[in-house]
Parts: sequence; C-alpha cells; structure tokens
Amino acid sequence: MKKNILILIPILLISVFIYGVFVGTYKIFPYEELNSFKSFTLNEKIISEPPIVYETNVSELIKIKNNNDISKLRNNLIDFIWKNNGFPDSKLPTSINENIPNSYYNDFSNLKQINQLNIEMEYGVNSLAYLFIPESSNNELIIYHQGHGGNFFKGKDTIQYFLEKNYSVLAFSMPLLGMNEQPIVDISNLGKIKLTSHEHLRFLESDDFSPILFFVEPLAVSLNYLDKNYNFNHYHMIGISGGGWSVTLFSAIDERISQTYSVAGSLPIYLRSIPENRGDYEQWLPELYQIANNLDLYIMSSSGENRKFIQIFNKYDPCCFSGELFRTYENEVSDVVSKLDNGHFEIFLDDTHKNHKISENALEIIANSIKN
Repeated sequence: MKKNILILIPILLISVFIYGVFVGTYKIFPYEELNSFKSFTLNEKIISEPPIVYETNVSELIKIKNNNDISKLRNNLIDFIWKNNGFPDSKLPTSINENIPNSYYNDFSNLKQINQLNIEMEYGVNSLAYLFIPESSNNELIIYHQGHGGNFFKGKDTIQYFLEKNYSVLAFSMPLLGMNEQPIVDISNLGKIKLTSHEHLRFLESDDFSPILFFVEPLAVSLNYLDKNYNFNHYHMIGISGGGWSVTLFSAIDERISQTYSVAGSLPIYLRSIPENRGDYEQWLPELYQIANNLDLYIMSSSGENRKFIQIFNKYDPCCFSGELFRTYENEVSDVVSKLDNGHFEIFLDDTHKNHKISENALEIIANSIKN
C-alpha cells in the first residue's frame, strides 16, 4: 500500500503540473478564478501604493486638432483593418435564425423573442450574436459586448436591465470566446494550431490581412443587417473589459453609433506598465496604435452630432484599470472634444463595489446618460 502511494505521488504531481500549463496557456478552468485572486492581491498593493506614472506630455500624444484630423485617422484605421478593401458597408450576416429557443433566458421579462445572427469571416473565425427583441419597445438599440470572461450570458443582468427599460439588445462575445468557433488553421512554416487565444492571432498578421478585423467586422455586418431590416432611432454600445475595448475601437470607426459606454475597458499605452493592465494582443499592437492611439480613439468615439463617449472605471477592480490613472489624460481629452463642433466625453469612477463588472451604479449612470 505504501509503495503504491509513493508511486502515485509523482504521477499526481506531474499531472497537476501539466494541467497547470494547460490552464495558463489555454485559459481553461480555473484560470479566471486564479487570475482574479492574483489580480485582487496585486490590486490591494496597487491601491495602497499608487503605481509610478512616468512623466508624459499627454497633449503631444494627441494627433487630433480638428474634424479633418478625425476623418483622416478614421480612414487610416479602416485601411489598416480591412487592408485597403474598404469598410464592409454592404456585407450582411451569413445567416439569421429567428425566434430561437434558449433556456438560459427563460426568466427574462419583457422578452418577445431572440434572433441569432451568424457572421463568418476568414480562417473559419465566426461570431454568433443574439438580438433580444422586447415585447414593449422604445425603438432604441443597445449593443452589449462581453469581454474576455467568455459568453455574453455573463452580461445577463445588463441585458435584462435594458430589456426592462424597453430597449432591444444585440449581444456579442469576443472572437474565439463564448459560443464562437475556435478553428484549426494551417500557418505557413509553423504548422496547424487551434486558435484558442487572442495571442494566437498574431500568427495571422500579413500584408494582406489584419486579425483586428475579427473584433470589429461582426459589429459592422450586424448594423448593416439592422439598417436594412429594422428602423431603430439610435444605436448605443456598452462593453465590459475587452468588450469595452471593442466598443471603443468600433465607435471610433463607425459614426452610426450614437453613445458608447466602456466599463473597465482600456487605458493609453503609457499607463499600462502594471502587468494586469497590459492586456491581450489587440490592446498591445504597435501597428494599430501608431495610427490612432487610445487618446485619439476616445476623441473619435466622442465626436459628432449627438455622439457621446463615456468611460467608467471600477476604483477597486480586481482585474483591470483600477484606481484613478485616468486623471492623467481626462482634462486633455475633454479639452480637445470641447473644441470640436459636436460631441461629449466624460469619465466616471465607480467606488460602490470591489468587482470587475458593470455594477448597478454603472447601469444607472448609463441609463441616465442615454436619456440626456
């Protein structure tokens, strides 16, 4: 018996080590729980010992001085993302499944039906979005974008909150996450790999293709479909974490978006020395941010008639962008937006909780802001 136990111990240790490698590499269970605990521990230290912010002239980082600059940067972003093929203003979803059953949402109130939008893209990467149509509608649309947490089901409370206020809600997960496919691709000189992480997308970069397309094309294609088949008064966007990054980039590109709300979504590169603020591939891509850095994107998302961009940060966020680092750029971005013809930029600090989420307080801020 003792001999068997001695044999089992090294086998168990090796198994735990191998599983640990898979957890870290492919972000499977319990990656999120361990990362949250680590981030919480680090966050306690960060709050008690504010991080060093290297001296930076924020005004000099901002390329935008007028509306012509915005148009130029927007065109340059479109050229980079779609490689001179132009914005996909005529592309429609591959298929639409109407009135689908989904037991996860059976308890929703003011829900008439769910339609599923299927968008297929290069390399077998896809996006499955749900359009939640209310029984009683105010003819306004909320686009909800989940982050790296996975399925947009995790934003169930946010979706239900706006359904109860008579909004239609179109919900997305990030590429490769949630219900979206994780295809196997054959990469020249490297072989076949399964795309399970955004970091893997680096290997698809070429002169003819940018994987950043995967993050924004589903949004563009879905709006094309809505433009053609519905008559919503306005489109508004809400994103959490990586979803907050996604809605920031997209609303900077597409002026069809009226109001954008990014919760714990992004910070400028000069504020991202803290490990947990670094972000994935898409938030740390030099070629993208040399065209338009985060400060420029905030201004682009804010500018235009009846357009608004709001950032909400969780002061005690155990994951990302905690504290008040935004103070280093808040006034400079606001000053630029105020000098443009139209638009509004604002930042809120949510100190009502200690989680990485869209809180009830944040939902109230967003709902009140959309009305005004």
